[in-house]
Amino acid sequence: MTARVDPTDSRYDAQTTVPPQRVHAALFAPAAAPQAREEPYAAADGAGAEALLRCWAREKGLDRPADGLLRLPLPATGAEVQVPVHHWSPTGHHRFGPPRIGAAGHQEVTAVQLAALLARESGADALEGADLVARVADSVLRTSAFLADRRQRPGSMEPEDPFLDSEQALILGHPMHPTPKSRDGLGDGESAAYSPELRGSFALHWVAVDRSLLATDSAWTEKGRPVAAADLLTAMAGSSLRLPPNTAPLPLHPWQARDIRYRPAIRELFDAGLLHDLGPMGGRWHPTSSVRTVYRPGAPAMLKLSLGLRITNSRRENLRKELLRGTEVHRLLRAGLATRWQAAHPGFDIVRDPAWLGVDDPAGVPLPGLDVGLRHSPFGAGEEAHCLAGLTAPRPWPGRAAHELHSKLSVLVGRLAARTGRPGGAVAAEWFLRYLDAVVRPVLWLDGEAGIALEAHQQNTLVLLDQDGWPRGGRYRDNQGYYFRESHRAELERQLPGIGAASDTFVADETADERFAYYLGINNVLGLVGAFGAQRLADEELLLAAFRRFLTAVRGASSLPELLLDSSHLRCKANLLTRLQGMDELVGPVDTQSVYVTLPNPLAR
Repeated sequence: MTARVDPTDSRYDAQTTVPPQRVHAALFAPAAAPQAREEPYAAADGAGAEALLRCWAREKGLDRPADGLLRLPLPATGAEVQVPVHHWSPTGHHRFGPPRIGAAGHQEVTAVQLAALLARESGADALEGADLVARVADSVLRTSAFLADRRQRPGSMEPEDPFLDSEQALILGHPMHPTPKSRDGLGDGESAAYSPELRGSFALHWVAVDRSLLATDSAWTEKGRPVAAADLLTAMAGSSLRLPPNTAPLPLHPWQARDIRYRPAIRELFDAGLLHDLGPMGGRWHPTSSVRTVYRPGAPAMLKLSLGLRITNSRRENLRKELLRGTEVHRLLRAGLATRWQAAHPGFDIVRDPAWLGVDDPAGVPLPGLDVGLRHSPFGAGEEAHCLAGLTAPRPWPGRAAHELHSKLSVLVGRLAARTGRPGGAVAAEWFLRYLDAVVRPVLWLDGEAGIALEAHQQNTLVLLDQDGWPRGGRYRDNQGYYFRESHRAELERQLPGIGAASDTFVADETADERFAYYLGINNVLGLVGAFGAQRLADEELLLAAFRRFLTAVRGASSLPELLLDSSHLRCKANLLTRLQGMDELVGPVDTQSVYVTLPNPLAR
């Protein structure tokens, strides 16, 4: 077989070493016309390359270069990539200049080219390497479109709906993911309507389900009266809904409504008259940061729709066990756990997922792609409830230079510094300490007292701000992300008999420790420390010292403080390696859904 240097070619042989001159000639031909590299594409490409480099540095355990120039030897291609280091972060949130290749570092490397080089160097399967390159290209192009749109339509510095504003703020996406904005199968026209970054909105597509196939549960109540999921959906569909006899309404994402027509099992149900296509109707809904969960101001519920697009690493179709998990957690909290939790931490709660509706086939087997979860929508107009990832996300900002990106967090710190007359670093440190008390402490309580560890990464964590911009409370949201500890099984079953059996939620304590340390410790808190540092808002070492003092004060509240304080290394999800192994993080046992690597603990002394 003839070796190829283009890793997007299905004939690419990842194990064959190609002479460096051929690699350079094939991948690094003269750059395209200058306009192809102009803003905002250049900004999107730079962000994509930085994300790849952060992943590689973290997952390969690279050390800080003494001379400020990170060198990546690439033996598989006989080349070296050199990268200027603008900020080296103890939490991994580094900032880099443009990567260059060659002995003299004379040729700039695009994000797509860098992906090809790193995929080859990793020794990954050729098909997965090609998939990574394609998704990096898709992510960069989408990010470019998002930046261009925000610069043309900057919006308001004081949005009427702060919750929705932060849900739509993740322009660059996860800073530690190689393809943060890749959305396989979404066309340009669809992207305008379905992307939160483009502030899209759309009417839902409705289907009527014969009640003989209906699968549903509801713990939703209004004034103490139970309300069925089908009744809630009927009210939200609006007056134009006309249901055939003996059916219930089911909302679908418009993309999903088209996609399911190509699935034989579902097409048969339409042909048999057991599913009825009612078409689009009702008011417009807004995609939130997850893309598939939609929000409408004033509606009593947000809807977590099934969406077969592969977003980052997974196809986002609801799993039945996740929907069961949402209702049982709501019932558990309502059975008395919430009263105890609120007594200790009145400013924190879980955004509940108390109802769902789906479809089983005639044999009683769940049909993937047709399930919807109903989530409480507790935030009114003007309420300062922000997704933490949205707060830390750099984006174009009204009134600032078009080429600059700022986060809501940096704006908040600037305003507080101006209002109080204190240095920005001092304000940032206080904001961080208040966040630990308002958000992290309650999550530790739930783990220690109830044996429930939350998958509290930044996108699942909502911060409630007071009128000045200080953290005053928080919320957790996500029916996927609960870990019931085996050590607490008997007590949890006493509170809610049968809990976890159908939802597959109990895990070994060791697994809960690993995941809790990553999601709350590394992704959430250390990610916040990294955002403060990377955005030049505070010294990361100072914030790490503050975090150590906090953990020392709450030692014993959960197993997590001791783990974070006393471990020399921590286990961390490796998003690049997970992508290169072609893993879907929603499929399979919880302890094998992702690749984890071992990192030095930045909290260790």
